[in-house]
Amino acid sequence: MQRDTEVVIVGAGVGGLVLALSLHQAGIGCRVYEAVAEIRPLGVGINLLPHAARELDELGLLPALDALGVHTRESIFFTRHGQFIYSEPAGKAAGYDWPQYSIHRGDLQMALLAAVRERLGPDSVVTGHRCLRVDQDDDGVTAHFTDAAGQALPPVRGAIAVGCDGIHSALRKQLYPDEGPPRYSGVNMWRGVTRHRPFLSGGSMVRAGWLATGKMVIYPIRDAIDADGNQLINWVAEIEAPVPAQRDWNRAGRLDDFYPAFADWQFDWLDVAALIRNAESILEYPMVDQDPLPTWTRGRVTLLGDAAHPMVPRGSNGAGQAVIDARFLAGQLKRQGLGTAALQEYDRVRVEATTRVVLTNRANPPDAILREVYERSGDRPYQRIDDVISRAELEGISNRYKQIAGFDPASLKARASFL
Repeated sequence: MQRDTEVVIVGAGVGGLVLALSLHQAGIGCRVYEAVAEIRPLGVGINLLPHAARELDELGLLPALDALGVHTRESIFFTRHGQFIYSEPAGKAAGYDWPQYSIHRGDLQMALLAAVRERLGPDSVVTGHRCLRVDQDDDGVTAHFTDAAGQALPPVRGAIAVGCDGIHSALRKQLYPDEGPPRYSGVNMWRGVTRHRPFLSGGSMVRAGWLATGKMVIYPIRDAIDADGNQLINWVAEIEAPVPAQRDWNRAGRLDDFYPAFADWQFDWLDVAALIRNAESILEYPMVDQDPLPTWTRGRVTLLGDAAHPMVPRGSNGAGQAVIDARFLAGQLKRQGLGTAALQEYDRVRVEATTRVVLTNRANPPDAILREVYERSGDRPYQRIDDVISRAELEGISNRYKQIAGFDPASLKARASFL
């Protein structure tokens, strides 16, 4: 049977679009099929750590990211009383060859989409195609789609299919029909963006407080958004809660559900309470993940990104791991051809690597620094942080995560290109 394309990519999120660009770079034909009728710049802020920036640099995308995002200069930690705990440089300031970006997820997705359409052609991303299932035989795959009204669309034939269809992945459900519900971490989060003047270094990623009483993650995602030099500041409020919120990235949140925990957060470096109150909009989401799968691949079908390894967003690493998945898979298909051997090698390497990240995000991500200080200080103000915990211990927590997630500076610089 004649193929419509070589690689059928299901989903036009970050992972699917980076895979399309990488396959094009490798000389492999592909087409992306997206469920929504129109791709719009949804979401709020995300971080691209240097290991992801390296991959996007190899695709020639850093000039676009420079124009859209903010170079993160430091990662800095405070208590809920506004007391300094620890800071370390980030991105190029930390000695990496590549920057760390804080960027609006919608800006990133639209930049990737524009690059795909420019390089692969205007018909390279097909919208209004909701994937139902993928059948396969010895010669290839057949993907079945419906439109928004549920009407069947013509099937699509390819050599392999890659499910990049996110946390509600149809292909993951096909491979694991009896998988249990998401694992709730016991924490809900509320996310928003606010116009505000630059604070601290102007490129600081702040983590403050702790989950038991309220934790914040705050960082700028757009520079100079108006004549007054304001930035667009992304913030995430996280609080322990017995009942999870609905699992929908675009669900609206209510200020009254979380604001009381942060109403007195007014520090000399930032009025956090005002930042929350002045948000343009608020989204609510539970901090959930799924237990790691033993394999993502069945024959000529595999998974990528959130479809493969949804993780709690505590290490600034979800989008980055999707980018790395895409680049590694494209490299294997380039070297081994469009068969099951390439998919098996991708599966062998990336399942193991992302399993470590998923489990570490549950237990000891970088914000474990906040947990240690919260527990050792009894959540009370202190005179000197050194009386609570040593800098060596704090550095150890941070460095262990870099090694597990694959972005310690020495290893990243020494690693060969995936393509």
